[in-house]
Order: sequence, then structure tokens, then C-alpha cells
Amino acid sequence: MKTTEKTVIAQMLEHRSIRSYTDEIVPAADIEQAVAAGQKAATSSNIQTYSLVHVTDIEIRTAMIEISGGQDKVRDCGAFFVICADMRRHRLLADRCGVPCEQNVESFLLSVIDASLFAQNMALAFESLGWGTCYIGGIRNNLSAVQKILSLPTDVSPLFGMTVGRAAEEPWPRPRFPVDTIMHENGVVSDDVVLAQCDAYDDLMREYYLNRGASGRTWCGQMERFFEVPKRAHLKDFFEQMGVRWR
Repeated sequence: MKTTEKTVIAQMLEHRSIRSYTDEIVPAADIEQAVAAGQKAATSSNIQTYSLVHVTDIEIRTAMIEISGGQDKVRDCGAFFVICADMRRHRLLADRCGVPCEQNVESFLLSVIDASLFAQNMALAFESLGWGTCYIGGIRNNLSAVQKILSLPTDVSPLFGMTVGRAAEEPWPRPRFPVDTIMHENGVVSDDVVLAQCDAYDDLMREYYLNRGASGRTWCGQMERFFEVPKRAHLKDFFEQMGVRWR
């Protein structure tokens, strides 16, 4: 069937993170198709600064559970991937030509953006094939351990994981901010308007939290707690060890 704009948008609007999976394995053909679709994402100057690790070893996946904070779905899903920022091929080319390959904030951002666009394309492709997905940012709890477990060389930096599989749950759709809240024309709104929009969003989220068994929880309160202290402050040292220079 020919894909149309309407069907693509409908698929995107139906997205939900799936955290419980059946034991069905994702076929190699579906993985190859989804990865190829991921590669069609935009990439700045065609640099393609990303790599994907398909983790099939059950012992490695089990080790990833502890790293990611006890997320059993890393082991139990139909396929698990680690998405990496990858400057290795570029460094190797520079070394072969005898020219420098300096990494700074811009090159780091390019790698992260490239990898994220690739991963989102891949996730959408998997979902269009009937699979559920969930990003696993928890691997950033200990990227040094991830790097060691996967034997990643210098300048191949793990960023986040992705679980894929057949959904064993029907999670309640999570509301997003209304479009007119995040889209502005020729500038942005005042602080007072932003706060009012946040309070209105809490009204939208109240039913969602209630259906998840978290009555009384608010998005505003969650964000206040989330950003109260810095998260994963060790990451700066890790990425510096991987060659990133903040200049």
C-alpha cells in the first residue's frame, strides 16, 4: 500500500512508549528495514556521525538492566539497541590523510543530533511495522560500563538505548502540550503566559496520572523535582575522555 501523508502522521500521533513486551523476537528483515529507514534521516553535510549496536547477547542485556536502573524490558524485549555518536570513521580518514580531526562542542552536537534523528526515524519505522518501542536513557547512568561491556573504541560514544518488541500492554496515551503552547510567531510569549500554560497542562495531565494510579501527581511538581539537582554530572568527564573538547 502506498504510504500517504495522512497515514504517516496518524502513525506518529499514535506513538506510546511500550515498557512491557511479549517474548516474540523481532525478525532480522524488520530490523534491516527499520535501520535503513533510520538512515534516511537528515544528517548535517552527510557526515553520518552515528552507529548502532544490536545487543543480542543475553548476558550483556542482563548487565544493562542494572546499569539502566532495573529496567527488565532491556532483557525481555524482542530486540535491544544502543545508539552511539560515532566520530571514529572521520578520525580514521583524517589520520590516513595526516590532517587533524578536532572534536569540539559543534562536532559533539552534530553527532548527538545525527544519532537522535536516525533513532527517531528508526523507531517510527518499527512502529509502522507493528512493533512497540521505548528509549532507554538509563544507560547514561554509567556510560563507562556500557562502553566496556560493548568494547566500544575511543570516539564511539553510547548515548541511549532502544527496546523494540511486540507490546504486551496498552498504555494510556500521554498528552503533550497543545500546539499553540509550543509554537510561537516571531518570538516567544512572556514568563507569566508560560506559567499559565504549564498550569493548564497540569489539568490535561490529571486524568493521565489518575489512569496510571498516580492520583494527585502533577507535571509541574514533577519538573520542579527533576531539575532541582543536576543529573548525571559525570557525563562531562566521560565525553572528555572520549575526545570531546568544550570549545
